[in-house]
Amino acid sequence: MYADTETIRRILKDTGDTWAVVGLSNNRSRAAYGVAEVLQRFGKRVVPVHPKAEPVHGEEGYASLADIPFPVDVVDVFVNSELAGAVAEEAVAIGASAVWFQLGVIDEQAYGRTRTAGLDMVMDRCPAIEIPALDR
Repeated sequence: MYADTETIRRILKDTGDTWAVVGLSNNRSRAAYGVAEVLQRFGKRVVPVHPKAEPVHGEEGYASLADIPFPVDVVDVFVNSELAGAVAEEAVAIGASAVWFQLGVIDEQAYGRTRTAGLDMVMDRCPAIEIPALDR
């Protein structure tokens, strides 16, 4: 319902290659770490966004989306559903083209607001699962 094939393809293929991954840290046991690796393998620039602002996968980290000093194409959200709406609003504010809420991250009101603002959005899906399947 919140992830049609056309939107998934557009975000992964056409929207741009700079992905801010909110919740990405050097904690290898977290899903964000592995998903970011997959995105990099598929040619995406992964920008870590985490309060620690630590470098991850060779990219400088930032404490917030607003701190990133260059354009971001997609904001990939690995935070609790209760916090995800605020991240989506930040994505709109920085001029991102798309927002991607990871598996289990669901906020229907944020989805509606983000789409109304003109951004593409996918919710409750994982790009690391979707991107390898694109060319099948």
